[in-house]
Amino acid sequence: MTKSLNKWLRKIHRWIAVPTAITIPFGITFKLLGDPELMALWKKWDVVQSPLILTLAITGGYLYLLPYIVKGQRKRKNRQGEMAVR
Repeated sequence: MTKSLNKWLRKIHRWIAVPTAITIPFGITFKLLGDPELMALWKKWDVVQSPLILTLAITGGYLYLLPYIVKGQRKRKNRQGEMAVR
């Protein structure tokens, strides 16, 4: 992957983490209070929160695996360079 794509994914991951981190405590509080009005409000927000969490998980998984991907690409590139020298 290109460096600019990696930078964009990091930015997206950070910006999605903020609203996700804010909505989770609100959801827990609303469910613990058990007020029907709050529960109705939460059901509307749950539709927004689920895609945020999914996107956060996908980008987080990619960012977690990125060093291993780059390391593998570097090894492959070095092997090809050694083969060309011989």
